[in-house]
Amino acid sequence: MSKIILAPLGVLLPAIAMLPGCIQIAAPEKPIEINLNVNVKQEVVVRLQKDAEDLIANNPELFPQ
Repeated sequence: MSKIILAPLGVLLPAIAMLPGCIQIAAPEKPIEINLNVNVKQEVVVRLQKDAEDLIANNPELFPQ
């Protein structure tokens, strides 16, 4: 019975011992780049427009019509 178990182990152990030479874990040479296309222009324009409207309303002498 022990010969039946040891025979496959005698073949598997050397094969398993050779695997670390084939498998490599390494960090990439280039940094990982995540490209996020986020559009914040609309929010900035709305805020600037609101600020400009408030400035004109609070200082009518600076902006005559």
